[in-house]
Amino acid sequence: MSSPEAIAPQFVPPPRRVLIVLMGAIGDVVRALPLLGRIRKAWPDAHIAWAVEPKSKAVLEHHRWLDEIIVYDRAHAPWTFIRFLRRVRKGRFDLVIDLQRHLKSGFTSRISGARDRFGFDAANTKEFNHRFSNHRIAPQPNMRLKLMQYQAFGDALGLAQSPIEFGLAATDDERARALATLADTPRPLLAVILGSSWPSRIYFPESTAAVIRRLARADGDSPALFPVLLGGLDEMKLAGEVMRHLDGVPAFNLAGRTSLRDLIAIFPECAVSFGPDSGPMHIAAAVGCPVVSLWGATAAERSAPWGFAELAISGAIPCHPCYLRKCPIGRECMRRISPEQVSRTVRRAFAIREATR
Repeated sequence: MSSPEAIAPQFVPPPRRVLIVLMGAIGDVVRALPLLGRIRKAWPDAHIAWAVEPKSKAVLEHHRWLDEIIVYDRAHAPWTFIRFLRRVRKGRFDLVIDLQRHLKSGFTSRISGARDRFGFDAANTKEFNHRFSNHRIAPQPNMRLKLMQYQAFGDALGLAQSPIEFGLAATDDERARALATLADTPRPLLAVILGSSWPSRIYFPESTAAVIRRLARADGDSPALFPVLLGGLDEMKLAGEVMRHLDGVPAFNLAGRTSLRDLIAIFPECAVSFGPDSGPMHIAAAVGCPVVSLWGATAAERSAPWGFAELAISGAIPCHPCYLRKCPIGRECMRRISPEQVSRTVRRAFAIREATR
C-alpha cells in the first residue's frame, strides 16, 4: 500500500474553538476519535465541538475529550439543516476540520465562518467538497486505513504524534446495567455481531449459527464460548433465524434490546467477537474486545478494526471489494467465508487474548 504524499504541516494559531464535522456512519465516528484525542492533547484549553447525525451521537455522548455535540437531524430536512447551520454559525469556531468529504459537510464548514477550514484533497472528495476548505491535507491513497486518513489531519496541523487511543468508555450506570443484563450468562462470552448498514455485508444466519455451534463446544485448551447475539431492531428477524439454526445450543439473544451506549459496556465483558463490517465492530475494537471481522463488499485494507487487522477474513471472489450496498449475485463473497475458518480464527483470537492478559 502506497504512502500518502508528504506535505509540510500547515501551522495555525492555537484555536479557542474547534469544530469537527463528521456526521454519518458510526464506524467512521469511532475511527475519528483518536484524532479528537490528539487535538485535545495539543490544545487542552480549547472548546471542541462535533457535528454529527443522531445515529452516531451516542458514540460521542459522555466523551471526556469533547465539550459539545451539535446534532443535525437529517430526517426532518431541510428545515432542520437551517437550524443546524445557525447553531454552527453561532459557535464562532476559528478552526473547522471536515472529515466528511461531501457537499453537506463542506457547506457546514464554510458557513461556520471559521478562519481556518481543513478538508480532504480534491482527489478524495465528492460534490466539490474541497472548494469549501482553505487548507487541504495531502491526497490519501484510497485503500489507506480510514483511521490513518483522519490522523493525516493531525499531521497537517503539526500536532505531536501520540498513541492511538479512542477514549471510549461507558458510564458507571451503563456498566452496572450491562453487568446486570449478563449476570446469568456463563463465561467466557462470545459477542455475535449480526447486522450492518449495508445488506451486502451481512453474514448468512445459517453460517453464523454454524460458527456458534462449533464455538459452543470446548476444543482442547480452548473452552466453550457462550454466545450473546447483538443487533438493533432491524436485526431482530436475523437473530431469530440464527436462533432457529442453533439446534438447541443455548444463546442469549439481545437483538433489539440494546443501544449503542449499552454496547460500549457489553463488549468489554466479552472475551472475543465476530461479525461483518459495521459500526458495532469498530466499537468492540475501540474498547479492547478482539474482533474477527468478515469482509465481502468492502475491504479490510481500508476499514479493518484497529488493532485486529490480522483477524480479518475476506471472501475470495474476483469482484471483492465491490462497494455495492446490494449484491446482485446473492452475497457470494460472504458465502465463501466458511464457518470453519471463522471459528478457527475466533479460537486463535481467544488464545492470543488469554496469552496477553
